[in-house]
Amino acid sequence: MTTPAADNSSVEAVIRYVVPGEKAIFYPADRDRSYWPAVEHRMRIESMRPHASELALERNGFVLLREPTKVRNFYDADEVKRVYYPEVLDLVRRLNGAAKVIAFGEVTRSDSKQTGDGRLPAYGAHVDYGDVTVRQFTQDILGREEAERWLSMRHVLMNLWRPIKPVYRTPLALCDASTVLHSDLNDSEVRGGLGDANRASLYGFNLAHSPRHRWYYYPDLRNDETLVWCGYDSDPQFPSIVPHAAFKDPSVNDPKAERTNVHGAVYAFFD
Repeated sequence: MTTPAADNSSVEAVIRYVVPGEKAIFYPADRDRSYWPAVEHRMRIESMRPHASELALERNGFVLLREPTKVRNFYDADEVKRVYYPEVLDLVRRLNGAAKVIAFGEVTRSDSKQTGDGRLPAYGAHVDYGDVTVRQFTQDILGREEAERWLSMRHVLMNLWRPIKPVYRTPLALCDASTVLHSDLNDSEVRGGLGDANRASLYGFNLAHSPRHRWYYYPDLRNDETLVWCGYDSDPQFPSIVPHAAFKDPSVNDPKAERTNVHGAVYAFFD
């Protein structure tokens, strides 16, 4: 197997941005139907490992944690809810001291040729959810009255991304939140997301290119490691927007190095 570049390295790879000013409409389960006007840019993507002590949620919007899991089968939905949900809720509470935490929306993904559209990696630079969908999900999970009480306080959307087996091919790139302006963001609509082709639309953002963007990735990500990043924060003083995208790592050319991972989200509320 061709191994990733050394920890002090970077790679140059294509990041798929959106045309500035364009709203994308994405059908995850039927991608040929999508309207996703793209502009591809070769970007330097730095290994995060040499910078692990410098990168932080409150400054860059993401962090890598060593977090072993007791889950044996991420394709068993019951086991994920019974075992993995409590793990990620505890992780987020330890990470930011939230008063209430709820988990939802886990999806397993793979870049295998046998994988259907709905579970393939997402190659366009995007932010999963904005305020509209954050509020809708919270109401769906908690009910309108309790949701409004928690949404009146500071609330944060956290993304958690864990390999099911070590990731060599098609890694995830994260854009440093401190380099992203709101003017870089274009509205997006996802029709039929989270593995459910009939799901109501989800609203988030796609990223337009800027040379100020700094991209990072973790080479050779292991299944006892978890990437955590912020996708939304109701308090504007915090770095709240971390666009992300899968990319083709040119340093890895083994066709058998299939990428599989689980990606989910957590809402954290602060009283």
